[in-house]
Formats: sequence, structure tokens, C-alpha cells
Amino acid sequence: MAPGVPLPPEIQLAQRLAGNEQVTRDRAVRKLRKYIMARTQRAAGGFTPDELLKIWKGLFYCMWMQDKPLQQEDLGRTISQLIHAFQTTETQHLFHRAFWQTMIREWVGIDRLRLDKFYMLMRLVLRESLKVVKTHGWEERQIEQLLELLTTEILNPDSQAPNGVKSHFLEIFLEELTKVGAAELTADQNMQFIDPFCQIAARTKDSLVLHKITRSIFETIVEQAPLAIEDLMNELDSQSEEGEAASDGDEESSEDEQDLQDTPPRRLPAGSHRADPEADKEQMWDDEENTGPVLQFDYEAVANRLFKLASRQSTPSENRKRLYKVIQKLRDLAEGTFPDDDVPEKACKKLLEGRRERKKKKKKCLPTLQPQNKKGGSETEASSADPSPGIKRKRSRRRNEKAGQRGPLGKRRKPGARAKGAGVQQLAGKRKRPLPTEK
Repeated sequence: MAPGVPLPPEIQLAQRLAGNEQVTRDRAVRKLRKYIMARTQRAAGGFTPDELLKIWKGLFYCMWMQDKPLQQEDLGRTISQLIHAFQTTETQHLFHRAFWQTMIREWVGIDRLRLDKFYMLMRLVLRESLKVVKTHGWEERQIEQLLELLTTEILNPDSQAPNGVKSHFLEIFLEELTKVGAAELTADQNMQFIDPFCQIAARTKDSLVLHKITRSIFETIVEQAPLAIEDLMNELDSQSEEGEAASDGDEESSEDEQDLQDTPPRRLPAGSHRADPEADKEQMWDDEENTGPVLQFDYEAVANRLFKLASRQSTPSENRKRLYKVIQKLRDLAEGTFPDDDVPEKACKKLLEGRRERKKKKKKCLPTLQPQNKKGGSETEASSADPSPGIKRKRSRRRNEKAGQRGPLGKRRKPGARAKGAGVQQLAGKRKRPLPTEK
């Protein structure tokens, strides 16, 4: 580039976003937001994919340079919310696509100490992209565009996405969808969200992708089924109670007003509490157990869709085997049969009891070794406080064998006496032999 020509604004912003000083980086993020809003408001305004890739490279290194955990979270939230600064849907999708392309390209260079903050950034960007679809009223076209972008960039066999990106995306997708849209999405819309994962699970040859989809998508749906049904029943009960309260409210309003006028206000004595402490504890536990709304699914429809895909001739046998297990669980849920959660606990208890019994047997069988007696002979006896009958029989058998080898008791020689005597005699014989004389 000629020396007098200024750099494009995208490159200038990227350089400032990757600066060494935090003040410079924060100022660059604010300027970038204003620049995006001003440029996309124009009729002919917009960004090319290359320009957005340059911007995302600067944002990537802006996150890279941030080391403090709380400020990492604030910066990640600020970066992910830049998608709302774009005034057109097309540029929003381009910005989102450029993010995943940047993460895939730069993933290999991320060291172990910086992985967590980029995991968080992936989660926040996915959440804000789902909020964009939510602002459009969960339109079918918007859902299709988002799913096409995610599957093409991350889960497509032709993509260069590393296993870390694939694994983390599949782990967080259903969680973020629950946070953003569980209160509004219907069962048919949720089916539309998971349909691409059904297709990929039926045809993929990547064992990691198959395992993560089965575990993080389908198994999670099965595990959340009791909560989803409970949430649905609570919603129906609240609707019926509201209807009854509305009908009875008009009749009781006049009587309540008269009672309030006649009865004086009650005052509690000093030092007393309005609520029972036990009731407060129960309410606290109820609040902790309340996980919020859960995604609703038509389990029979999901099972039928999976069966249609898994029964194809082109489906690999391993995929078919895994999917048939999921299909059976979903059909059981559709019939009202929930998975038995007590089975793993019983199996775990039996396993622990078996280990304890084996440890007790080992303690009984292993004798405690006593130190060798210096005055005693060459025998060393290993005895326990209460030896078992089998150990006693072994000891008596060993004593009998040793007694048979030694013969009658007599004057015992010390170990090595015979060998030493033989050596001395042989040496004496050698000394008595006369030396040859020379003739």
C-alpha cells in the first residue's frame, strides 16, 4: 500500500482492539459499536465477509489480552451483544458466521490457560444469536437460517472445525435454547430446532459427533422429561385457577370490602415473625429445586423422526444401534413410562457392598508378620492373632515335611559347616602333594 493512503477503518479498529493497553481496547470496542450502527443504517451500507473476518480477528485478540476473570465476562458479554448493533438480518448472519470461522481458524493456537474464556465467549455468542431469532418472533425462516449456519460451519464433514469446538457447541446448544426460548417455544418449534441434529446423527461417521449428539441432545431430552411434564401440568393448573378466580372474584369482592371495613388491623406482638421458619426453609428448598421452564417435546414425533432416519439403508450400523436405544426410551416416554432412576443407585450400593466384603476377606487372610527371633533357629514363623484353620493346616504340613527331610534329631551342624570342612580338606590335600623336581 502507498505510504500516503490511510488504512481501511476495519484494519484500524482491529489493530486498536489488539492493543496492549486496556484503555485503548475498551475505547476501540465502543467505537466499533458506533461504527457498525452508523454503517448498517445506510441503504447501501453493509459489510463484506472479509471485512467482518478482520473485525473478528481484532475482537479475538482483544479477548486474548484480557486476563482478569470478571472483566473477561464483561468483555465477552459486550462482544457478543455487538450482533444487535447490526441493523439488517443479513449482516447479523454474516457477523455470526465470521465468529465461528474465526474460532475454527484460531482454535489450534489457544493455550490451555485461555480455553475457559473462549468457551464462555462461544456460549455468549450462541445465546445472543438465539435472542436475535427471538426478536423476530421465532419465525421459521429465521430458525432455518440459524441452523443452516451452525451445521455448515461446525458439524458439516467438510468443515475444518476441531473436536473441541464441536464438542463444546453440542454441549451448550440445548442449554442456551432452554434459557432463551423455553417459555415461548412450542413442541413443533423445538422439533424444528433438533431436526438437523437427527439428520447428522443418522449419517455421520464421526464417533465423537454421534456420541455428543446422543448424550447432549437426545439423552438430555429424556432426562428432562419429568420436569417438562411437571412444568406443563403446573401451567395448566395455573390457567384453571386463574379462570376460577376470575369467576369467583366478582361475587366475593363486595363481601371482602365489607369485612375489611368492619375488622380492625391486626398487630403482631414485638419480637414475633410473620412467617413460620420451617415454612421459610421449605420455600427456600422449593426455590432451589425450581429450575425454571423446560423445553417441551412431542416424544412420539421425535421417536418417529429418528426411526425414519435410522432405518435407512445408508445409515451406518453403529449409528442405527445407538439411535434405536434412544427411540425406545422416547417411545416409553410417549406411553407414560419414565426411566427408572433407582436402578443406578441400587447397582452402586451393591458394588460398594461387594468391595467392602472383599476388603474384609483380605484382612482376614493376610497374617501380620512378626520380627524374626534372634535366638531361634533358621525358622521364621508368620502368625496372626487368630489364624484361620487353613493356615494352621499349612503350617503343620510344612513342619512335617521339614522333619522328614532332617531325619532323627541329633547334633546339628551349623549352616555351611560341611562345605567349609570339605574345602579345608581339599586345600590340605593340595598342600601335602610334593612339588615336581627338575631333572
